[in-house]
Amino acid sequence: MNYEAVIGLEIHAQLLTESKMFCGCSTKFGSEPNSQTCPVCIGMPGVLPVTNKKAIEYVIKTGLAVNCDIAPYSRFARKNYFYPDLPKGYQVSQYELPLCGRGFVEITVNGETRRIGLTRIHLEEDAGKNIHEGAGNHSFVDLNRAGTPLMEIVSEPDIRTPQEAAEFVKKLRAIVRYLGVCDGNMEQGSLRCDANVSVRPVGQKEFGTKTEIKNMNSFRYVEKALDYEIRRQIKVLKEGGRIIQETRLWDSNRGTTESMRSKEEAHDYRYFPEPDLVPVETDDKWIEQIRSQIVELPDARQRRFISQYGLPVQDADLLTSERSIAEWFEEAVKAGGEPKTVGNWMMGELMRLLNEEKRQIEESALKPAQLAGLLKLIEKNVISGKIAKTVFEEMYKTGGDAETIVKEKGLVQVSDESEIEKAVDEVLAKSPGEIERFRAGDEKLLGFFVGQVMKSTKGKANPKVLNELLKKKLSI
Repeated sequence: MNYEAVIGLEIHAQLLTESKMFCGCSTKFGSEPNSQTCPVCIGMPGVLPVTNKKAIEYVIKTGLAVNCDIAPYSRFARKNYFYPDLPKGYQVSQYELPLCGRGFVEITVNGETRRIGLTRIHLEEDAGKNIHEGAGNHSFVDLNRAGTPLMEIVSEPDIRTPQEAAEFVKKLRAIVRYLGVCDGNMEQGSLRCDANVSVRPVGQKEFGTKTEIKNMNSFRYVEKALDYEIRRQIKVLKEGGRIIQETRLWDSNRGTTESMRSKEEAHDYRYFPEPDLVPVETDDKWIEQIRSQIVELPDARQRRFISQYGLPVQDADLLTSERSIAEWFEEAVKAGGEPKTVGNWMMGELMRLLNEEKRQIEESALKPAQLAGLLKLIEKNVISGKIAKTVFEEMYKTGGDAETIVKEKGLVQVSDESEIEKAVDEVLAKSPGEIERFRAGDEKLLGFFVGQVMKSTKGKANPKVLNELLKKKLSI
């Protein structure tokens, strides 16, 4: 019997507000434990929360970007459960009446584009963090994160493969980063993903028993965890067993999912309307004001890069994967760079250097106009492509202009035919054996001669002039 997977994802995105959801405490990451707390976010008796308007606007903006309906009326609820890092004994969330519903995003996997439905997007507060390492027989609780605004994006069970799930998370991460509502840092936990997964015989309409997988903090782990869990469930069913509804943790060291607890149903949380918060009401004017702030999103920008700049699909996809990369590219083109050439240098040399140092493009000392300046020197035959790579690395390190670096280091390309001819004659005089083999049919040796001349001229010889001279002299 063949099986297929049914996957739904829940993505929690920490919103980029300066203060928490219901109080004025900072949301800054990495501060001293429990240094960003107040009576509201640690749940002292008698305190009253006040809703963060910016967080509501961020959720509405995201909903509009992923084709959701924005609710004219929504309200907060108390989700009751006990855990040491939940100081109030309940979490303020949204249940029956979320801010956004019925949206979708499109993903492309193996050349096939599929639409993945979104059930809802709602707003809630985060819990604190339990700390077990280095505590001996005890555990510590850090409540800095308690009360931080979270946006939960819930997909329909439309995803069928681990690859589609990973692509879905990538697409949503790109969208929230483009919008500026979340930094998308999965390692720091500001973007977290849980998955509900079941399997069923191919052709069956009814869903199988699902498990929930937590602790997937990278695209790679999303894919690997789901792949393992799908294979595990199929194996259980084929051996005559049954799947238990439960929450499982992904163990990246062992490459397995491990049982954590039996799955609670929604009614176990005893949801009821939050009595200390007024409902959220939206109107067309407010929604349109928020809509006007939405920038060009990844899919639209990719299509424009293909049509406007004539870029291949793969190049356009990479150059629009991050808003900062796309804007850097367009600034370089605006400064005079040829689009395809700018893209090649960005995807090659620039990304290589950034990845080596684990830095973002906005942290680069090299600016778009400087790359355009370098490309102009190549076009004018002031420097060769090989020298340009040396100049580029110096520009990246220092933030200097190409023209200045070329002059200071004496890297101007030699195009004078008599000077190059002199270097060619010297190389040929030392290579009688190679000349004989070349004329006997070993044409690959042309590269040898080019390399020797480039070496003697320290890479400054004009490649076009050099090649013409070599072919002329070797054909005598």
